[in-house]
Amino acid sequence: MSTAMFDLAASSGDVLNVIGAFVGGLVIAGALIWAFWFGMRVSDRELPRPAPGEQPHLPEGGAVHETREVREPDEVPHAQDGERMMPYELHHAGTRTGKDQHRRRWMPGSSGSFGSGGLGQR
Repeated sequence: MSTAMFDLAASSGDVLNVIGAFVGGLVIAGALIWAFWFGMRVSDRELPRPAPGEQPHLPEGGAVHETREVREPDEVPHAQDGERMMPYELHHAGTRTGKDQHRRRWMPGSSGSFGSGGLGQR
């Protein structure tokens, strides 16, 4: 009789595992369906996409190109009474246009950086 009870307990455990897996699958499927439904409701409330005629166009003169300029560094102001300055107390650095607008270039035979390493010679 003890083997019959063991078989019954084993089979009931298997049934509970199958039922638990089925219920878990239903919960996951329900969550996915709800998420899809919720996403559709949100997208229905959004503004419609612009028509092709409402899209932005290039200006009459063509594409706008960037301009490059060399800026001069500003001195970092010193705090009064030797206290630490907060970022909101600083102004924007590099706000003045430099007198020399030529870009610094790499020179063959140098270290490849602007004064940061090596002898710069072969």
